[in-house]
Amino acid sequence: MFKKVVSNADEAIKDIHDGAVIMLGGFGLCGIPENCITALVKKGVKNLTCISNNAGVDEFGIGLMLKTRQVKKMISSYVGENAEFERQLLSGELEVELIPQGTLATRCMATGYGMPAIFTPAGVGTEVANGKEERDFAGKKYLMEYAFNSDFAIVKAWKGDTHGNLIFKATARNLNPLMAMAGKITIAEVEELYEPGELDPDQIHTPGIYVNKIFQGVDYEKRIEQITTRLKN
Repeated sequence: MFKKVVSNADEAIKDIHDGAVIMLGGFGLCGIPENCITALVKKGVKNLTCISNNAGVDEFGIGLMLKTRQVKKMISSYVGENAEFERQLLSGELEVELIPQGTLATRCMATGYGMPAIFTPAGVGTEVANGKEERDFAGKKYLMEYAFNSDFAIVKAWKGDTHGNLIFKATARNLNPLMAMAGKITIAEVEELYEPGELDPDQIHTPGIYVNKIFQGVDYEKRIEQITTRLKN
């Protein structure tokens, strides 16, 4: 079997080139590939198209790559927590494609399934529909949305084994499994790395067939976008 384990994030992302289209798993700051993002900033790869539910925040997540002007285009469903993103958008420095969240997830799934397109009612009659083919099914209008053409997918899991099988923890599962299926090359960073047979097969969320490279990450911060608490009584 082809050896999938690499030593660290720098080795995992070494083939990512200028102009690449990259899917990055996570929802907000939950379940994001922190180590790989740091390695991409260090490498200085540029003109990237990033497909992610969010654009990170200032000074963390994809926000780190926005700060260093490495992202040419952002394809996301929500970007409201990043002031630098807003500045680049309004100044015309950053190309942005906003997609309804369900449509984003389903286009990721279609990419992994090898489907060229999907039909969805989301966005019909809005600016989202501009320039897109519209069809009628049983009296209801649907937009045709294309699958993505992603060069790489980078995901973060809780546990994995050296064959690339992955287990995600709670809400950190989010878009990670869909994106793991969708990259031509999928890179997984995990908190805990095991030998084959040490993980319960019934607990696997992403089979190793989808994963090309895997490594055990370090120093996860797991930040929270907005901490909201209530006063003690």
